Amino acid sequence: MVAARQQQRRWYGVPVLLALYLGYVGLGAGVLQALERPAEMQVAQHLLQEHWKLLANYTCLQGPALQRLFQGIIQAYKSGITLQGNTTSLGRWDFSGSFFFSISAITTIGYGNLSPSTAAGRIFCIVFALFGIPLNLVLLNEIGQLMLLGVQHCAHRLEELFHWQKKASLLIKTCALVTGLLLFLLLPPLLFSEKEGWSYEEGFYYSFITLSTIGFGDYVIGMNPDRTYPGWYKNIISLWIPFGMAWLALVIKLCINFLESSSDICQCKKKSTEMVEDLMDGSKTNITGLHNLEICNHKDTKAKGLDESHSYPAPKEAQ
Repeated sequence: MVAARQQQRRWYGVPVLLALYLGYVGLGAGVLQALERPAEMQVAQHLLQEHWKLLANYTCLQGPALQRLFQGIIQAYKSGITLQGNTTSLGRWDFSGSFFFSISAITTIGYGNLSPSTAAGRIFCIVFALFGIPLNLVLLNEIGQLMLLGVQHCAHRLEELFHWQKKASLLIKTCALVTGLLLFLLLPPLLFSEKEGWSYEEGFYYSFITLSTIGFGDYVIGMNPDRTYPGWYKNIISLWIPFGMAWLALVIKLCINFLESSSDICQCKKKSTEMVEDLMDGSKTNITGLHNLEICNHKDTKAKGLDESHSYPAPKEAQ
C-alpha cells in the first residue's frame, strides 16, 4: 500500500517538478527580456545610424565593401586579433593565454570568446577535454574533501581547547564560509578593477559567472588590447578558478543537503500520517509498517534536535 502510494506520488511529482522548472526558467526569460531587450534595440539602432552616416559622409565607400570589412574585423576579433593603428595585437594564443584556455575547457566554463580555428586544434581539444574533464572533477573532489577535513580538524581542536561542542562546529563553518567569500568572490574583483578597468560590480559578476561554470563570455580577463598584463596575471587566475570552484561546489552541496533534509522530514511526516491512517483502518497491522513508522519518527526527532525517540508497540490482534 505504502509502496504504491510512493510510486503514485513519483508519477505525479515529476510532472509537477518539471512544470516548476519550466515556470522558473520562463520567469527568468521574461525578466531578462524586459530588462535587456530595450538596450539591445537601442544599440542596434545606434549601429545602423552610424553605418548610414559613414556611407553618407564618405561617398567613395561602397556598401558591400564596407560590409566585408566589418565581417573581417568581427572574424579577426573572434580569433583574438585586434587593430591598433597600423599594427595588430596578438597574445591570446601565447603560453599563458593557451594555459587559461585549457583551464576554461576542462572546467567546462567555455567562455566562447576564443576557440581553435584549425582542424588539428579542434580534434586535440576534443581529446584533451575527454580526459581533462574527469581529471578536473577528481581534482575538485579532492580539494573539496581537503577543505572539509581542514574545517573538521579546526572544529575538533576548538572542542578540545575550549570544551565547546556545537558552538565550535558552527563557528568554524561560519569562518570557512566568510574566508571563502573573501578569497573567491569579494577580493578578486579588486584585482580585476585594477588590471581590467572594470567596476567592482563587473568584477564580482565575472567571479561568480566563472566559478559557477556558467561562463557567458561577456567578461573575460586579459582580452583588452589597450592594456598590458603581467605574466603572472593569467596564471594566478587559472589557479584561482579550480579552488574557487571547489569552494562554491561545497556551498551548493550544503544548500542541496539542506533542501533534501527538509524534504525528507516532510516525507517522513507524510508517511507517518499515512501509516497511522492505515492502522486505524485495520489495513496495516504487520510489524514492517510499524517499523517504518518508528524510523520516520526517529528521523523527525533527530531533525528537531531531540535525543529521545518514541516507540510504537504492535497492536494485539483482535480475537
